[in-house]
Amino acid sequence: MPHPTPNPARLAEDIGRQIGQLAHLLAQAPPHQAAQLLGAVLDAETGVLTQVTELIGTGSRFAKDHSERGLLPPEVWLALGRAANDLERVGTDLDEHTDTIRSHAHRPRPAGSPAPQPVASALVVRRRR
Repeated sequence: MPHPTPNPARLAEDIGRQIGQLAHLLAQAPPHQAAQLLGAVLDAETGVLTQVTELIGTGSRFAKDHSERGLLPPEVWLALGRAANDLERVGTDLDEHTDTIRSHAHRPRPAGSPAPQPVASALVVRRRR
């Protein structure tokens, strides 16, 4: 028996809620779990950021079609197109760091050994001035 088609607005609300739950989990997670979560979110093939980028790109194509028919102002299409392009650039910028983030999820620490003391980077030190 085929599954009924979900209500698109309700599906979007559910996904939004789940992303909020992920953000809450990320804020509470120990470093290795946070790295796993970020690695999954930033995955260039299947990650949340990639899927959201594709969704906004699809929305841009929808808005273009409706703008050409006079049903939407062209500014809507342009804004969605810019958003899709910006998300694509962000994804590309983060892609080069995803493996580094993932490596923190798998970095073993001997049992009973104290956690290493974090060292502020020069960037953080300058930002605090």
